[in-house]
Order: sequence, then structure tokens, then C-alpha cells
Amino acid sequence: MTLRYPLVVVITGCSSGIGLALAQAFQRHGHRVIATARRPADVARLADLGLTALPLELTDAASRTAFWSAFDAQADHLDILINNAGYGAMGPVAEMPDGELERQFATNVFAPVQMARDAVPRMSDGARIVNIGSVSGVLTTPFAGAYCATKAALHSLSDALRMELGPFGIHVVTIQPGAIRSRFGEHASEAVDRVLRADSRYDFCRAAIYGRARASQRRATPAERFAARAYRAATAPRPRPVVRIGNGSGLMPLLARLPVAWRDRLLRRQFGLSVR
Repeated sequence: MTLRYPLVVVITGCSSGIGLALAQAFQRHGHRVIATARRPADVARLADLGLTALPLELTDAASRTAFWSAFDAQADHLDILINNAGYGAMGPVAEMPDGELERQFATNVFAPVQMARDAVPRMSDGARIVNIGSVSGVLTTPFAGAYCATKAALHSLSDALRMELGPFGIHVVTIQPGAIRSRFGEHASEAVDRVLRADSRYDFCRAAIYGRARASQRRATPAERFAARAYRAATAPRPRPVVRIGNGSGLMPLLARLPVAWRDRLLRRQFGLSVR
């Protein structure tokens, strides 16, 4: 069965960047967009843009329940769920506080699966789940281990969902962005502030750690250009299972295919981690 137009689309994490650009791209094509955000001010701003805006704290079960109740009061089915919300916990893995690591997995891994689990009963043949992964889930770099691990986990879970939901006609698409212009670097730098202690043994490469947090904003693809391509990927009659978009989205997977020793040497040098 093909998608029924206009589509009913849920997009998480729409306060700015990729999420906002995606919501506006679907809106411009005449679809009904339910855009979510955590903060009341962001929900109000989304509503001012003409979107159906609902509050959602992804890591809170009560908030998810309230969201789906509000959704059911307004729509009788769901065509596309886009799991976009997420953030990057940056810093050395050996110094990552438990709370930061747990929050990273709760937001980037558990929440998308929980949203998919709740979305599936509201979907029929032709519907899609679109998970926004990252090329960082393909190539692990120093000082982003927690973030890379969550995106790699999301990729694997998406692969399983794609095969398991296939018999019901529900497509699962994993979009793996490269560098996309957003507030990701700003938020990632704030995460470094929380993680990196004044007495960190990695003080000698502190600049490289902050550089990794901001890496996604160097030569970044505009979010609107990303959203236009992501829209086509999400609504294609026969959607591709994995789509890579944005600057660096081709190079990083190529680097991941290098022999491990070569790759480690290259990344150690880049991040100031050559053997001392």
C-alpha cells in the first residue's frame, strides 16, 4: 500500500536545527506535522509557525504517555515517525560520569525505540519509521565514544526493526547525517563543560576535546538542504534502508574501512593522542 496524502508525521526534537528544518519541509509539502519539543517556549514558537506542536520529554514515561494521548485525540493514524531528538555527550570515556552516560543512552537509544514501539500500533502498510543516526555511529573517534556508541546502537536496532516490521509493510529508514548546521556543537560543548574535570588527565589535549565537540559545525551543510533530501528519502515509494546526507557523510565511512592500526594512528594524531 502507498502512503496516504496528506501525511500525518511526528517529528521529535523540533526546537531548532535538523528537527525544525524537517518539520518545515513537511509542512511546505502540505502534510500535517506534529512537532515536539521539551521546553514550553519552544512548543509555543512551533505553534506560531503553524505546526501542531506538543510537549514531549522523551526520557520521561509519563510525558510520552501524555503525548500519545494528545496525538490520538487529533489523528486516527500515523504515516511517518521521525526520531530526530538527541544530543552528544563529549569527553573521555574513562572519565564519563554515570549520569551523563545514562542520559546519553536514554535519549539517543532507549527513547527512539520506545517511540517506535508506541508508533507501530498506529501504523499500517506503507508507513515509515525514520531514525536519525550519524556517521559517528560508523566511525568512532576519540572524545565522542559515548555519542558514537549510541548512534551505532541505534543503527543496529534500526536494522532489526527494518527486518522485523517488513512483513507488516512498515519501512524503517536510517538517515546518517554528516556535518549539518545546527546547535549541536553548542550543546556538545556544554556537555564537555559538565564532563571534563579541572584535574583531568586529558588536560594536555583539552582544546582537541572541545574541537571534537564543535566538529559537526565545520563546513556544515545547511539544515534546510539536509531536510529537503531527507524529505525525499522518507517519502520515496521504495525508501532506501540507509541514507547518508551532508558534508563528511561519505568520507567518514571510508575512513572506518581502513585497517584498525592505520585508523587509530590517524585519529590519535588528529586529536593529540600520539603515544607520549
